[in-house]
Amino acid sequence: MKRPLIPLAVTTLAVATLSVLLPAAPASAHPLGNFSVNTYAELTVHPDRLDALVAADIAELPTLQDPPATCDEATRAFTVTAAGSPVVWAVTSSALTYAAGAGGLRTSRLECRLTGPAALGAVEVANRFRDDRIGWREMVANAGPGAALTGSPLPVAGISDELRTYPSDLLTTPPDVRTASFSTAAGTGSAAAAPPAASGPGSPSASGGPLAGAERYLQDLVGDREITPWVGMVGVLLALLLGAGHAALPGHGKTVMAAYLAGRRGRPRDAVAVGATVTVTHTGGVLVLGLVLTTVAGIAGETILGYLGVASGLIVATIGAGALIGALRKRATGHRHHSHNHNHDHDHGHDHGHSHGPGRWSLAGMGIAGGLVPSPSALIVLLGAAALGRTVFGVLLVLAYGAGMAATLTAAGLLLIRIRDRLEGRLTHLRRWRTAVPPITAALILIVGAGLVGRGLVTLTLT
Repeated sequence: MKRPLIPLAVTTLAVATLSVLLPAAPASAHPLGNFSVNTYAELTVHPDRLDALVAADIAELPTLQDPPATCDEATRAFTVTAAGSPVVWAVTSSALTYAAGAGGLRTSRLECRLTGPAALGAVEVANRFRDDRIGWREMVANAGPGAALTGSPLPVAGISDELRTYPSDLLTTPPDVRTASFSTAAGTGSAAAAPPAASGPGSPSASGGPLAGAERYLQDLVGDREITPWVGMVGVLLALLLGAGHAALPGHGKTVMAAYLAGRRGRPRDAVAVGATVTVTHTGGVLVLGLVLTTVAGIAGETILGYLGVASGLIVATIGAGALIGALRKRATGHRHHSHNHNHDHDHGHDHGHSHGPGRWSLAGMGIAGGLVPSPSALIVLLGAAALGRTVFGVLLVLAYGAGMAATLTAAGLLLIRIRDRLEGRLTHLRRWRTAVPPITAALILIVGAGLVGRGLVTLTLT
């Protein structure tokens, strides 16, 4: 019986391990994602009062899911204590505006100008506006005539033009300022921090790379155009390509599944089975999450994605742990066979039935893990289509998206299996690695699973 070309699988798994630890490329028309709520608070100190501007830039999904933002909500969330007394805010002006977002959905922007009597002294400020959401959180403080700040950690000017233009070099590490404390006194000037330097402005619709551009095109197609048969065909083809690209992005850990098939004696039909499971799981996940987000208020979509990421990693880690235990047991059994001085070579055509392909549960687990975390871009397409009365078209695009993901995984698995079958036996100098490499392969699968769990936990800590 042929042996797998294990070193090839190990190499691919090593690449997959590194890719899990790399951040996935942003795939959203909104700079910090379609789940984000970005906040800006500017405090101006006067000798007898405090003035404030509180703004929120709310992305597509919270705009769709949550009640409209109000200044009452903002004043409850923006709390300031001055000289030991809480500031009671009065709203001097308010505005809630909407703008076209991705997939035919809308984004919203809230602006509230506040004022309240306050004495000079120690100041404690906190902005908790929808802080269960991922987002850009910026806060500034400055002094008006007759007042001065001392010991302020806040800059005197913002860097995002009040959430209208985001510095592109800070989008991967956005500010997360929710609280601050400083002192105020009579005088002039402010001993406050300067705003961080930005290398160049970004736009709320800016997102680099051809994949992001294709996603924006698909979202615009769903939201703005009449769905003719030609447009529908283009949309389905584009969703297939985007799904395939999503599966190939670093940070998703799907390459490990193809290497798992090659390293565990997978057959072509096993690769197809895993791909089909990915399609079904991903499509079902998008449909269920879309239903939850549109019918249940108060649930943060990014929190659900974080838990699903942890679950996906746990499945992969469990499969890796099982494979590692099996490989170690098999290696121990092989040593016992050799210690009894058998008169046959285990490398020649038979292995006492120990060389089996991956089991059904392992294949199902890999497929479920690959499709368990829905793509936010696919979710946006579905919700946007549903909001415009094009639900069937949205479901069709989600199906195409999942099929594209499955195609990438299946193709990678089939390619590795074919290379393995062609090259095994030719590189005889690698045979000495056959007893040592299977445990290494399984260990790498376990590491990939642990990395996926870690990424999910990081998402949860940020929400």
